[in-house]
Amino acid sequence: MLHGKKIAVIMPAYNAEMTLRKTYDEIPHDIVDEIILTDDASSDMTAELSKSLGIKTLVHIENLGYGANQKTCYEAALKAGADIVVMIHPDYQYPPRLVTAMAGLLASDLFDVVLGSRILGGRALKNNMPLYKYISNRLLTFLENIIIDAKLSEYHTGYRAFTREALLKLPLLENSDDFVFDNQMLVQAVFFGLRIGEVSSPCNYNPEASSINFRRSLVYGLGVLATAMKCFLQRTGLVHFAIFNLNGRKLQV
Repeated sequence: MLHGKKIAVIMPAYNAEMTLRKTYDEIPHDIVDEIILTDDASSDMTAELSKSLGIKTLVHIENLGYGANQKTCYEAALKAGADIVVMIHPDYQYPPRLVTAMAGLLASDLFDVVLGSRILGGRALKNNMPLYKYISNRLLTFLENIIIDAKLSEYHTGYRAFTREALLKLPLLENSDDFVFDNQMLVQAVFFGLRIGEVSSPCNYNPEASSINFRRSLVYGLGVLATAMKCFLQRTGLVHFAIFNLNGRKLQV
């Protein structure tokens, strides 16, 4: 706990057997009250290893997608009574030790959302982020900031933390079950006026780190731009989209 707030770490997992233990070992167990992993029908032993480590483990019988995995994780954390939920990928791309700093900003009631940014600090390329990923990240972020009138350093980090209130406010069940869920969630947070903070986070591009291929990256990029344009159009009042409807489908607790 931090400042009387219950902290949960969630891990949406797919074939993370090789890196799960290392990620788990570096989670700050002194302040984390609950760890929840959802295995999205992995073909390796991710679920079995997770259970052996004492992690609360949920398993999708079939692969539902990265966004659907997160929905399961967030609902489980809220049902467990979490006040603050930190998502970290079990592929060890992001340093688990930053959980304390990110949760602390939320526990102090300074922000509703905190992101672990690979861009802040200017070390993304030095930490071996592939050049094409860096360029696409910066370009999409630049365009999104202009379209939705925001000033985030990046929208594409998988390291993020939310207050309970933020997760219950956003109509997350209206979002995609695929990778663009991440982006939709942040654009929703901007649209609904949530307080968003960022901390500089190193990144580790090891061979086991998850990555999507070029085709899916292209689909993701187009989805990002479409989400930004929907936000822009919604603000005009001329068009309405379910993902920006405050009465839209929300997580069930």
